[in-house]
Amino acid sequence: MASSLLWIYSFFSSFRLQLLLFFALILLSRPISAAENQFKLDGKVLELDDSNFDAAISNFDYIFVDFYAPWCGHCKRLAPEKPKLCRVVYSLYCEYSGLKQPIVVAKVDADKYRKLGSKHDIDGYPTLKIFMHGVATEYYGPRKADLLVRFLTKFVAPDVSILNSDSAIRDFIEAAGTNFPIFIGFGLNESVISDLGVKYKKKAWFSVAKDFSDDIMSLYDFDKVPALVAIHPAYNEQSIFYGPYEENFLEDYIKQSLLPLVLPINQESLKSLKDDKRKVVLTILEDETDEKSNEYVKVLKAAASANRDLVFGYVGFKQWEDFVESFEVYKKTPLPRMVVWDGDGEYYMVIGSESMNETDIGTQVSRFLEGYREGNVVKKSLAGPTLMGFLNSQIGVKIVLIFIFVALVMLMIFSMTKEEPLTVGTREQVDERSSTSQPESAELLRSALKED
Repeated sequence: MASSLLWIYSFFSSFRLQLLLFFALILLSRPISAAENQFKLDGKVLELDDSNFDAAISNFDYIFVDFYAPWCGHCKRLAPEKPKLCRVVYSLYCEYSGLKQPIVVAKVDADKYRKLGSKHDIDGYPTLKIFMHGVATEYYGPRKADLLVRFLTKFVAPDVSILNSDSAIRDFIEAAGTNFPIFIGFGLNESVISDLGVKYKKKAWFSVAKDFSDDIMSLYDFDKVPALVAIHPAYNEQSIFYGPYEENFLEDYIKQSLLPLVLPINQESLKSLKDDKRKVVLTILEDETDEKSNEYVKVLKAAASANRDLVFGYVGFKQWEDFVESFEVYKKTPLPRMVVWDGDGEYYMVIGSESMNETDIGTQVSRFLEGYREGNVVKKSLAGPTLMGFLNSQIGVKIVLIFIFVALVMLMIFSMTKEEPLTVGTREQVDERSSTSQPESAELLRSALKED
């Protein structure tokens, strides 16, 4: 018994704030006794259907729901993670008898209960949604149980955390992890950022530090208060905002700071651009991992600091050829090249800055931005998919190949037998989220475009 208590004390000493956030902030209030009888919380995934779905949503403040289809390959791969997630949250809950119920994990066979799926706009599998006080938000984060816990913690964390010591600040940073930007208002009244904390809580961590030492000021490089520090742990970046703290100025700073100064463009990072209305200054490199590219990125960071009304990003031809070719850049195209992309179907070439060389990179970037702002541009249409299309480009290619294969096989069967062609393939052939209906071509493409 003593050894068990010692182990528990050691465990919670290491991760005290993360566990505090998990328990104290995302746990639910007890539902009424009827709900307890209807929904048995025993560390297993709740199975919901037409008869009990609305009751579950109304009785649990936070419920994570997987809308799946039994025949869907990706659903089958996700299935083992849901019990793991349940065991994690339930075992933590059980260690403290005074705690209320943890976040609930549930599943719905939306292929069987199609009316329920239609009601909640389910047009592909699996679709993951978290219902917070009855309001649904689609979940696009990682699907492994350990990372799911961290992401779900963010969804239901407090809007603004209050930090009262140096150790609380350090623990908050550690518990927040690296998946989201972090905003800390040093000497800032909570009311100043509370509304924005609510508005952007799904995109960042927000806190205010009430008490801190000079060492903390030195560590986060600010010399007066109030100061709002934005930290990007994944990119080892931070910036400081000293005001003015009127809502428009403050919100502009927060929106601009949700992304790092220069964003490496890949299928994962493109998701973060979906809600950003700024145009993207995109630098196309030969290979984003070589030393020369690192020098370009340093210059781009300096330019981005002075042009926060634009998003700066870079991508290597070697890393993502399909994406790059949509900007009419091919193997023999001189690189680097800069364009301004609207994030949709159009981009701009700056006249006289079609390509760059290795000498005086800073001057060339400045000249490019000056030409763009003066309107010395040629507007072009993207040669490939839009932003959402890029998110699913690999999926789309594979689906098209499947369709071509199926069509050829059917044509061969028809010519050989002159009978009604057979249906070839199954829903499992779809590479990503499968369609809710029979795998006809239009619906499969619609399903692919939904995949994140």
